[in-house]
Amino acid sequence: MTGDFVQTVRQVVEKLKGSYALAILAAQRPGEIVAVRQDSPLIIGLGQGEYFIASDISPLLDYTRQVIILEDGQLAHIASQGVKIQDRDGNEVAAKITPVLWDAEAVEKGGFQHFMLKEIMEQPAALRNTLGKYLQEGGISLPRVHLRPEELRAIDRICIVACGTAYHAGLTGKVLFESMLRIPVEIDLASEFRYRKPILDGNSLLIIISQSGETADTLAAMREGLRLGAKVLAICNVVDSTIAREAPNVIYTVAGPEIAVASTKAYTTQMAVLALLACYFSQVIKREEGVFLQLLQGLRELPNLADAFLASHAKTVEEIARLSLDWRDAFFIGRGLDWAIAQEGSLKLKEVSYIHSEAYAAGELKHGTLALIEEGVPVIGLVTQQQLVEKTVSNIWEAKSRGAAIYAITQFPQRLTDVADAIIPLPRLPDPLMPILAAIPTQLLAYYAAAARGLDVDKPRNLAKSVTVE
Repeated sequence: MTGDFVQTVRQVVEKLKGSYALAILAAQRPGEIVAVRQDSPLIIGLGQGEYFIASDISPLLDYTRQVIILEDGQLAHIASQGVKIQDRDGNEVAAKITPVLWDAEAVEKGGFQHFMLKEIMEQPAALRNTLGKYLQEGGISLPRVHLRPEELRAIDRICIVACGTAYHAGLTGKVLFESMLRIPVEIDLASEFRYRKPILDGNSLLIIISQSGETADTLAAMREGLRLGAKVLAICNVVDSTIAREAPNVIYTVAGPEIAVASTKAYTTQMAVLALLACYFSQVIKREEGVFLQLLQGLRELPNLADAFLASHAKTVEEIARLSLDWRDAFFIGRGLDWAIAQEGSLKLKEVSYIHSEAYAAGELKHGTLALIEEGVPVIGLVTQQQLVEKTVSNIWEAKSRGAAIYAITQFPQRLTDVADAIIPLPRLPDPLMPILAAIPTQLLAYYAAAARGLDVDKPRNLAKSVTVE
């Protein structure tokens, strides 16, 4: 070390390549920390005579509601006298202190055994808050979307990019955009997006979805889209996150803090925002007005229907989950939008309960997967799409005839009474919005299955809330 702690760190950082977020200590300088970031998030919490460093806001909420979100290339020197920030050239810059506005109740369990269950039960309120922010009497208002009508009309392709659960939300967005706007839509995993050399230009719209706004792969994909000249719109849950700051257009989900690693309310609010966005674009470019008005009414009813479902049927799901103690494998099946929910439901179950689970398009069972169906194997069948009821029920019978135990999630319970071992009935909504309701029982199933096993539901092994490395 040269004797100057900060300067030594700066000299080292100049030799680094790639992404990093570092907090550095020196034996010769006790009581001081130098923190620096590039591409990976780094947040400094300001307490009472104490400081905290994390990659996300959530872990800091028990200690402080004042944070500094370090920018790329910035360096922070933290000592008892305070925090000093330098830019990448070594010039001191003013520290921007951001207040965290989440209330105390939002980051406490509030009598629930786990945050995951609390956050599942908060979904009606999260949907109400999100939709209420953007749904106006005369239509939809998106104050941070700055795309002009003529720009929207010129869009000839949409690309949705996300990871994990947000990717599954994007699957529902693809169906909505294509059916309502008649514009081709691609959907990519952010971890794969850049490596296929995507074709984007000024008439392309890149939609980025991230709960934290800090997901490394998603952030890199967004920057690639900006470099290629695409119009970029981000959907995220954390104000002033890196993605939210860098995206020219942003829609915030108003889900509140999500503490559990497994995403629940962020996911359903992402799907609600995608439905809003499809309606907004449809309104601007004057397409499918009948569908637009039907979906708007459905979105207004959605929070109350989610409330009613949780009040009436959460216990039914809990009873089914008790049977999961005997499950080694599980299969989720559905068609169309139900297949998107099947993929997320399967992810949730294996994520928190560690039961091996797979999701399949129901029509694909006969192309190999039926070989895995044997006596007692649970098959969770999603049946919410009117035009696909007959075909999906037929596929469920194929599994039933080979010994599967059938658990149906449906808005057509009368069509499943002969084949299902148990039915979880859903309230009625327009088909494009049914995934938002259908997701809730799959979340409950995963939660109760994990809780029955005595697992650490909020912190599944090997997983982190925000994936901040590639």
